[in-house]
Amino acid sequence: MTSDFELFEVREPQVQSIPFVYNSPHSGRKYPVSFLDETRLDDLAIRRSEDHYVDELFSAAPSFGAPLLLAHFPRAYVDVNREPYELDPRMFSDPLPPFANSNSARVAGGLGTIPRIVAENMEIYERRMPLALALERIEACYKPYHACLRRLIARTHARFGFGVLIDCHSMPGNIRVAGSGMRPDFIVGDRYGTSASAELSQAALEILEGLGFAAVRNKPYAGGFITEHYGRPARGLHALQIEINRSLYIDETTLLKRPDFDALAGSLALFMEQMAEYVAGYAGDTALAAE
Repeated sequence: MTSDFELFEVREPQVQSIPFVYNSPHSGRKYPVSFLDETRLDDLAIRRSEDHYVDELFSAAPSFGAPLLLAHFPRAYVDVNREPYELDPRMFSDPLPPFANSNSARVAGGLGTIPRIVAENMEIYERRMPLALALERIEACYKPYHACLRRLIARTHARFGFGVLIDCHSMPGNIRVAGSGMRPDFIVGDRYGTSASAELSQAALEILEGLGFAAVRNKPYAGGFITEHYGRPARGLHALQIEINRSLYIDETTLLKRPDFDALAGSLALFMEQMAEYVAGYAGDTALAAE
């Protein structure tokens, strides 16, 4: 696969001074022309799966001493927050290889590694595609992205003795917490306590609440493949997924930024600063270095 743009980038601090890695895997908004030619959707509809501008909302990370990894390719093209081969056999003109996972709930919902739909169940493709095209995207985008993320996490762990991955996402404005009807501004996901220490998750919640936001933990989003795969608290590697309610900062119909976009970015800068201060207080504590 050839591309006329950089597929992803790492925005590095001058010196990495805190044990954090920030990651924005779904905010990519550069669409290959060949992909746009394949889709049945118009230029606005195809963007419905983006975590719109989340990379910009967390853009201050390097100024606090943490790298920020961000995708430029869109989630609708290939989703790096999945297993490498979560593939839907209904999408392809060839049989799937035996190593493919075609039975996951995410595949059933149309949101595998090569998504079948964007939000609101809008089908992306007019017809089935050759399997080779999907495998090419995985080789060109998915595998290099994860290799880069692994390097950043390993470097952080080696330098500080532990590391914290913050996986940055956004969610539709109509999301409610089951049973309460509450519309959260943020959801902190830690895979129900398996991807990060309870203390770290609680700190993130309290910081967000202290900034004036309604924040909940794990419901309805507990974290995806990235959080699950890289969070290893017993080894001093903690991964949190942060979901931001999109209605806070964009018009979800036009996808244009709201006037208070910059204010939200400022609040997230404070969140990053306070998270770094919290973890600095734990620097010699086994609660984060290893469970």
